[in-house]
This record gives sequence, C-alpha cells and structure tokens, in this order.
Amino acid sequence: MHNTTVKTAVSPIHIGELNETPLGDLRIAASDFGLVAIEWANSQSDLDRYLQKLKRPIQSNFRKTAPYAKEIYEYLHGKRNAFTIPIDWTLFRPFQRDALQVVFRIPYGETCTYHDIAIQIGRPNAYRAVGRANATNPMPLVIPCHRVIGADGKLHGYGGGEGLRTKEWLLKMEGAVIA
Repeated sequence: MHNTTVKTAVSPIHIGELNETPLGDLRIAASDFGLVAIEWANSQSDLDRYLQKLKRPIQSNFRKTAPYAKEIYEYLHGKRNAFTIPIDWTLFRPFQRDALQVVFRIPYGETCTYHDIAIQIGRPNAYRAVGRANATNPMPLVIPCHRVIGADGKLHGYGGGEGLRTKEWLLKMEGAVIA
C-alpha cells in the first residue's frame, strides 16, 4: 500500500478596485465564498499584510469583485441601505466572528455600543474585546463597525479612511443620530 498525499487546490483571493467614491479609492478582496476585505487604497500595505496571513493565492480579478464593488458603490451614494453580497465568515477567529456578525446586523442608520454587542454574544464583560474585534474588522462599510459607539454615546475609534471623520460622515449619510 502506498502512502500518497493528495493536494487539494486552495481557492484564490480575488482583488479588485472601486475608485472615486465619496470616501476615496478602495480595494476589495473576495474569495469564492464571499467578501474577504475592503481597504482604502492609501492603506494598500495593510491589505497586503492581511491577505498574506491568509496564505492563499492572490490574483487580480475585476469580474469576480464587480458585484461587491457595485453594492459598495450604491451604499456610498445613498442608493443601498443593506448588503446582499456574501461574506466569507470562515476566515475569522470564533470570538471575532461572533462579535462582527452582531455588528453586521446593526440596522442602517442605527448605532449600538460595544457593551451592547458584548451582551448579545453572551460575554457582557468583553466590551474591550468587542472593540478589538471591530478594530481588526477587515470589511468596514459592509460589516458596519462605524455604527458602534461608546457607552457615552460618542464616536470612538475608526481605522478606515480619515478615522473619526469618516465614521461621522458614514453615520450622517445614514441619518443616524449621534452625540
């Protein structure tokens, strides 16, 4: 009996662009299972580091990323308030996935606190860890971490675009009431 190893093909990560949005140029990454990452073009090195950690082949494929770009474009131009594109949840660690799935369900134009999310995932004292899960969210805009605010009702932290200015712009675009 021979012991042979069968190599299975690892599906690639497809890279595309969405340029000239109200928030600047964006880069989009998707797998065959769904969205993997969104990053501002001026933070390309952050996207590259994130994708390298996934240890998957990377290829430019605008056709594969076009549906994602279309929905993000519609959202940023006020023509969409919910995303229907799939998300590749398989790439997250369990806690991060749990927290970000709650964030994903925050309705358009509404906000939620880090503590509220911690309660919803059954970890009421883990609000700082929820903050970290949001800080490492690779899919801002689609997983709307901009809708997460501090217990004081104020905006805290946002890593995308121009930071808190971008978070405030997104919330105002959605019509959210912010302190």
